[in-house]
Amino acid sequence: MSSSASAITHRVGLIGAHIGPSLSPALHEREAEELGLHCVYERIDIEALEVAPAQVGELLRITRGLGFRGVNVTHPCKQLVVEHLDGLSTDAATVGAVNTVVFDGAGAIGHNTDCSGFRQAFAAGLPDVTTDRVVLLGAGGAGAAVGHAALSLGTESLIIIDARGEQAAELARLLSRRHGRGRARATDDLAGALRTADGLIHATPTGMESQPGMPFAAELLHDSLWVAEVVYRPLETELLAEARRRGCRTLDGGGMAVNQAALSFALFTGIEPDRERMERHFRELAEQPPSLAACPEKT
Repeated sequence: MSSSASAITHRVGLIGAHIGPSLSPALHEREAEELGLHCVYERIDIEALEVAPAQVGELLRITRGLGFRGVNVTHPCKQLVVEHLDGLSTDAATVGAVNTVVFDGAGAIGHNTDCSGFRQAFAAGLPDVTTDRVVLLGAGGAGAAVGHAALSLGTESLIIIDARGEQAAELARLLSRRHGRGRARATDDLAGALRTADGLIHATPTGMESQPGMPFAAELLHDSLWVAEVVYRPLETELLAEARRRGCRTLDGGGMAVNQAALSFALFTGIEPDRERMERHFRELAEQPPSLAACPEKT
């Protein structure tokens, strides 16, 4: 690797709430080191900074002014950030949510690597399951991305549920316009939806280390249901553990996390990373306590 390549510093970051346990900094910095690059990946936690989610536009302005190459964006800012951007990729425009912003000559351009990341992880982890009728729990930015991915994988009926009923209905309308009338609908009857579903995609923050617990009563799970998780920290959420106990096939959030990180890395640096190496590194980090995984220099 040339010395000029290693001299380049790729300064990037992550904007969101409760992001202390995120493995993104370690993933990006380690892969950059393997490629002979220098990457500095910073957490910008709106909770710690006491910044409202609606101020994400100001955070974009500040990070761009500081010379960042771009930022990843996570809960609860993935949809709020859209109005502050100068352009959107096709996936981001379709989904209506952004998890990666690249600063370049055209301004701040939003991308959605969650969608492709989930699609790739699902195809690898649950390649032979039935996907005709799927329940999507969560209509936020992650839910929008995985809902789009599920429909692009062939789901005929996507039933969307969120505590914010109008947000679920709006996502159903958006997805139906993109993928075909009637293929997505909103409901508040989770029990009824799960009873006849082939699978469940969980896309709320419940189960994260900062928000532990089950998103619904375990009794609603049944052994003919597969369960795919978006949360990856911890990899073994209470939902996945309970689903496996009840005979469900499961998919943890690790594959999506690695795939979306690899896609973001390429957008930030212009260089394709080694995904298998990133996957190995991710699994090593995921087995460590959060305090160590968050500080790779201690590992």
